[in-house]
Amino acid sequence: MPKGHSLRLTAAAAAELGRQAAVAGTPGVMHIDLIDGSCERWVIRIRPGHLAGVAMARADGITLYAPADQTQRLAGLSLDYKGDLSGGGFLIRASGQVRCCACGASFSPIA
Repeated sequence: MPKGHSLRLTAAAAAELGRQAAVAGTPGVMHIDLIDGSCERWVIRIRPGHLAGVAMARADGITLYAPADQTQRLAGLSLDYKGDLSGGGFLIRASGQVRCCACGASFSPIA
């Protein structure tokens, strides 16, 4: 991982990423990218496998890759996972540099 270009994974996120990677047949490898959002500028999309890009985070046996041109947008953010009886989802936790939507999966830089 390039120094300073990391995304932090919580233990819950790493566990869920590991579970999803195993179910998809790509143990230990997942991919995150950003697509245009509606409530904020960017929405995270997480898919199994190493589709392209560079390693952004490693934790508990999982490596999360991202497109090289999106590393700056993801750097310094934290990926969490919250699950309950009705389902679950990945959430972005951010510093003061970005604004997150109430859904937790969408964010915009603060200009």
